[in-house]
Amino acid sequence: MRDFTPPPVTATPPARPWVPLAPVLSRASFAKGGHAPVGNILDAGQVRLVTSGRVAIALALRAMGVAAGDIVLMPAYHSLSMIPPVLWRGATPRFYRVTPHAQVDLADLDARFDHRVKAIVVTHYFGFMQDMAPIRAWCDRRRVALLEDCAHCFFGEQVGASGDYAIASSMKFFPAYEGGVLASRRHDLAGIVLHCAGAGFETKVVLNTLEHSFAYGRLPGLRLLLAVPLRAKDLLWRLRKAGSARAPALAPASSDSEAGFDPAWLDKRSSWFARLLLRRVGHARIVGRRRANYAALQNACSDLAGARPLHAVLPDGACPWMFPLVVDAADTVFARLQREGVALTRFAETLWDGVDASVCANSVYLSRHVLAFPCHQELRADELAWLVDRIRAALQS
Repeated sequence: MRDFTPPPVTATPPARPWVPLAPVLSRASFAKGGHAPVGNILDAGQVRLVTSGRVAIALALRAMGVAAGDIVLMPAYHSLSMIPPVLWRGATPRFYRVTPHAQVDLADLDARFDHRVKAIVVTHYFGFMQDMAPIRAWCDRRRVALLEDCAHCFFGEQVGASGDYAIASSMKFFPAYEGGVLASRRHDLAGIVLHCAGAGFETKVVLNTLEHSFAYGRLPGLRLLLAVPLRAKDLLWRLRKAGSARAPALAPASSDSEAGFDPAWLDKRSSWFARLLLRRVGHARIVGRRRANYAALQNACSDLAGARPLHAVLPDGACPWMFPLVVDAADTVFARLQREGVALTRFAETLWDGVDASVCANSVYLSRHVLAFPCHQELRADELAWLVDRIRAALQS
């Protein structure tokens, strides 16, 4: 284990956070863990492994028959990346309300419904599942297709089982550069045929996954061994970009945290390396470590003024994506933590044009006040302790 030296406070944000925001590959990634395994999205029927959650959304909408003139009900609290697949189908997103704790407002669904509504997307935020039984019943009564968005919720009993289709973002839970899941228990996925995206894509996934790991001090022996090939790769990448400004992307925009959607990735399967990690990385360890790290963050923030966890309790069996903290002075705290190199994100910080307090005041409030911190399985004890210390200092100042 490398020594973790707390970084000094800087005047400007560092190039990257001092601890990893997302899982990074390490030797410990492959440990099985001492906790009983729970279900996951891969158990939710037939599965297709694609390159991102938004590609899976697009494939699901196409399979549902969503087309021009249709309405897709979307949560007003959302990632911008969820919307382009709807527009690609020629449909119109219509946004429904959520409660203060990001649960579906069932009464508002009735108010938003008309004969043009073809499908609804329901999101399990931060790893906390919605109560799906009443939502499934609502869809059945109105003959509306249900897309279960499990991008934040890869693990858990019955994850993905209620929707006509379900999607997930495996790269939020596994130490891989890309990866998404389309699953269905109710429909045949045999018609969805996927192909390899090519040697360049396969190579980039391996190298980017490893470089991200090396940047945070993991796998030092392998880093030394690959030092020369990685330098050569950087040179080739630069020459490729300089040689053709219109060269096709070697990986989807989602892998670099961009919100764009490129239909060229619809028929591309997830890389060999990402699929290998899905099988080999310890599932029970992911769940156990994430729950333990979440509990540590929740305990650390329980007595702080001006902040409170979005959820008071982590349900049994739930595997969190991140730790969401509602902060009164969110802008000030966020800016300070960024300057200090703290890893955090603001899910739904920017909402789709036209989604304001008149559409859903709770969504606007959550987008402005929820700061989400990493609780993934690859955080080491010293990194978690430093993260806790920085959060407490920022909120007590």
